[in-house]
Amino acid sequence: MNSTASPDSIAIYGHESAQPHAVAHAFGGRVLDSVDPQTECAIFVINPAMGIDQATIDLWQAIDEYQTPRIVTVTQLQNQEADFDDAVMLANRVLDHMATPYLVLHDNDGMPCALISLETMRVTDYTIDPALDSACEPEHETLVQEFRDEYLELTASMGEGAFAAGLLFPAIPLWIEKGIGVDIVKGYLNQIKD
Repeated sequence: MNSTASPDSIAIYGHESAQPHAVAHAFGGRVLDSVDPQTECAIFVINPAMGIDQATIDLWQAIDEYQTPRIVTVTQLQNQEADFDDAVMLANRVLDHMATPYLVLHDNDGMPCALISLETMRVTDYTIDPALDSACEPEHETLVQEFRDEYLELTASMGEGAFAAGLLFPAIPLWIEKGIGVDIVKGYLNQIKD
């Protein structure tokens, strides 16, 4: 039976520039600077404009031996110096191969406003409260098709339950103040078994 991970069992790691304390507050976790073997889930927080520091890389590698489920959240989406895709490419290089179940859609000003699910091809618009779920536009479907194929191939090869088993690492765009990605991270946390 699936249930939400208990708050004390969620470890948050990342450089201060990525606001790990805000992520800890949003998801009831604890910001740590060392590995806790009792952690049920680890959330690694990345600021794409700052990259991934060596301490965060070392913590990622140290957690490997415990096969702890891990989520990478990419914050500072409002900062247009770097974006979600840049952060995922960097994480793929220095951490592990990331799964990207969602991609960011931007408004006319270039600000993140919605996420598109590569599994369902549904768009969640976070400019509306509550967020509005709708079918994607045909042009979005064409733009993300290559990413979707890669994601579906990865999840099919890993099998169901790969995230909870600590084998699949989703990278999620996260802008807490706008609600972007908060529901998705909570959904992954709900997959963690007691």
